[in-house]
Amino acid sequence: MTSGTVVNSHSGLAISGFDPVAYFIDAKPAVGRPEMELSLGGAVWRFRNEGIRAAFAGRPDVYMPRFGGYDPVAIARGASVPGHPLFWAVVGNRLYLFYSDTARAAFIADPGRIIEAAERKWPDVARTIGR
Repeated sequence: MTSGTVVNSHSGLAISGFDPVAYFIDAKPAVGRPEMELSLGGAVWRFRNEGIRAAFAGRPDVYMPRFGGYDPVAIARGASVPGHPLFWAVVGNRLYLFYSDTARAAFIADPGRIIEAAERKWPDVARTIGR
C-alpha cells in the first residue's frame, strides 16, 4: 500500500515524522509523537494521539500523501522528487507535498491540470523509485 512512499532511510519515518491527519483536522503540519507510531507497508507513521492514529489506521488511503509524498509538479514532468512536509496543500480531500514553495504555488495555480498530468506519469515514475 505504501510502496513508493517517501521514507527517511535512517529512521524509517514517513513524511519526516509529521502527523498526516493534522493537515486535515488542523489545516497545518504538526509533528507526531514517537510513542504514537504505526508501521504500515514499510513506513513508520507518527501521530499526536491515539484517536488520530486510529483514524489513520482505519483509512490510510485517505490520509497518506498522494503520490507517496512525491511532488506532483515534478511527477507531471516525469521526475520523482520527495516533497517536504512544510510545503503542502489539501485539494479534493487529498494531501499533496511539494519540494519547494515555488512548486506549491505552481500547483495551486492549476491543481486539476497538474494532478491529471501527474496521474498519467505516476505509473512510470513510481517504477523508477528505489532503483
